[in-house]
Amino acid sequence: MLKDNYSYVAVFTYDDDGISIDFPDLPGCCPCADKDDTDMALKNAKEALGLHIWGMEQDNEELPIPSPITSLHLASNQVPTLISVFMPAVREHINNRSAQHM
Repeated sequence: MLKDNYSYVAVFTYDDDGISIDFPDLPGCCPCADKDDTDMALKNAKEALGLHIWGMEQDNEELPIPSPITSLHLASNQVPTLISVFMPAVREHINNRSAQHM
């Protein structure tokens, strides 16, 4: 049975050329944002997390248990952020977009 809510830690890395985002528990889920645009980084992280989880659900992949935020070892330009998604809304949005293209 699919869960409705998921939360994973994202690591925001602030560099001169922008903000890169990494989900340590979800390799391949790596959104980014323009430099100094944390609001956009949060939006992009949430969207990417929802899409990544949706793809794993479609492939019947088991989702990893989220690592505790205290287990991370961060550099001075990195900030951990808990990102949560409500999957029924993500699934509905993707399914509606797919139906429109048929």
